[in-house]
Amino acid sequence: MSLERAVMAFAGSMILISLALAHFVSPYWLLLTVFVGFNLIQSSFTGFCPAAMIMRKLGVGRGVAPSCTFR
Repeated sequence: MSLERAVMAFAGSMILISLALAHFVSPYWLLLTVFVGFNLIQSSFTGFCPAAMIMRKLGVGRGVAPSCTFR
């Protein structure tokens, strides 16, 4: 799995988990959704992604995500 796909999977998972926690536990968990969304936006402009830095240190492979093609 490429680093880019790992970051997207992590961000999507965190958003879904925070939405479930907001529904079942407390609406304050929506702040995690806001935090993840803010980090996605700022990383698209600055190129700085803390999750990618951590995953790179954990050994997640770096590479370009292949384009989706239908055969």
